[in-house]
Amino acid sequence: MAARISTFDDWIDLLQSWQSDIGLDRELIERFMPGYRFEAKYGELPTSEIYFGDFKGERRWERVTDIPDQRMRDAALNMIVYQGDTEFASNEQQRFLVNNAPTEYDLAALVRIMVEETRHGYQMCHLLVEQFGSEGRIEAQKMLERRAFGKKNRLLNAFNEDVTHWLDFFAYTNFMDRDGKFQLTMLSHSAFAPLAASMGPMLREESFHMGTGISGLRRIAKAGVIPVEIQQKYYNKWISGSLDLFGTDHSGSAQWAYTWGIKGRVDEDKLSGDADKEALNERAREQFYEEVVQTVQRVNDVNANEKKLYVPDMKFNRKIGQYSDGHFSVDGRALSDDEWKAYEASVLPSPADDVLLKEYFKDPSWIAAKGDLRA
Repeated sequence: MAARISTFDDWIDLLQSWQSDIGLDRELIERFMPGYRFEAKYGELPTSEIYFGDFKGERRWERVTDIPDQRMRDAALNMIVYQGDTEFASNEQQRFLVNNAPTEYDLAALVRIMVEETRHGYQMCHLLVEQFGSEGRIEAQKMLERRAFGKKNRLLNAFNEDVTHWLDFFAYTNFMDRDGKFQLTMLSHSAFAPLAASMGPMLREESFHMGTGISGLRRIAKAGVIPVEIQQKYYNKWISGSLDLFGTDHSGSAQWAYTWGIKGRVDEDKLSGDADKEALNERAREQFYEEVVQTVQRVNDVNANEKKLYVPDMKFNRKIGQYSDGHFSVDGRALSDDEWKAYEASVLPSPADDVLLKEYFKDPSWIAAKGDLRA
C-alpha cells in the first residue's frame, strides 16, 4: 500500500490516478458531461425513525459513534466497503468499451454510467473517511488500490471479469445493475442515517444504467442480426452471476444485519409483518428473479427472431448458495461433471462466440437505432 491518506483531499488525488489508469480521463468526461464535478450527495429521508430490527422505534444514528455496539459498526463499515468496491470494479470491467462504441449515443451513455458509478464509489468512500476514522481512511484507500484486472482482487468474484463487448455490456447493465438497485434499496432502509441518505441519489442514477441495459438488449433483439442462441449465452452468464450476488442461503450475516437495522428487506417500508430472518437473501433473490423475467419479456416484445429469449432456472451456473456444489441445465436438470463439460459451451459464452461476434459487429445494423424501438 502507498503512504496512507490523512484527508479526503488525499483520497481525491488517488481517485484521479485511478481514473487515468482505467481510461476515464477528464477530456472524455468533459466531452459528454461538461462541467461535471464529483460530489457526495445525501437525500432526504422519509423518517428519522428506525423501522425494523431490535432498535425499531428509536431515532436513526447520525454518526457512526451513535451506533450502540462495535459489531454493528463493523457490519455497517463492511456493507459500505463491499458496495463501494463493486462501483469501482464495474468501471474497470468496462474500461475497453470506450474504444468501440457502436454509436455516439452509446458512447455518451457509457461515459455517463462510468462517471455515475465512480460517483457511487466516491459516495461510499466519503462515508468511510468522514465517519469511520483511520479505519475508514484505510478502507477508502484500498478501494482504489484493488483492481478487477491484473491483480483481479475485487472483493466479489463476479466483479473481476472483463466486459469486452457491447452485448456483454448491455446484459451486464440490465442484470448486474438491477441487482445493484435491489442492494441499494435494501440499504436505503438502514438505521445508519448517512448510509440510508446516500441511497436516494444513487438509485436515481442507477435507473439510467438499467435503462441503458434493457434498451440495448431490445435494440439488439429488434435488429435480429446476432443469433438468439448467442444473445442468450450472455443472459445466462449475467443472470446467474447476479443471483449469486444476493449471498448465501440461510445467511447468518444477513440475519444480524437485519436485526441490527443495518440492511432491510427490499420492500421494508411497505411491510408490517415479522421478517423471516433465516431466508432474507432467498426472498430478495426470488423478487429479483421475478423482475428479471419481466425484463426479458420486454426484450421478446420486440424480438425479430422467431426463437425467443428466456430466463435460465435459478439453479443454473450458481457459484454461491445451495446449488453451488452441483451442475444444472438451463431448465434445472441435474448434470454430472462430464455432462456439464459437454454442455457448458452451448449455454455460456466461449472464445468461439467472441470470434463470431467480431464478425457480426462489423455489420452496422447489428444493433437497431434507439429511435427504432418507438417505431
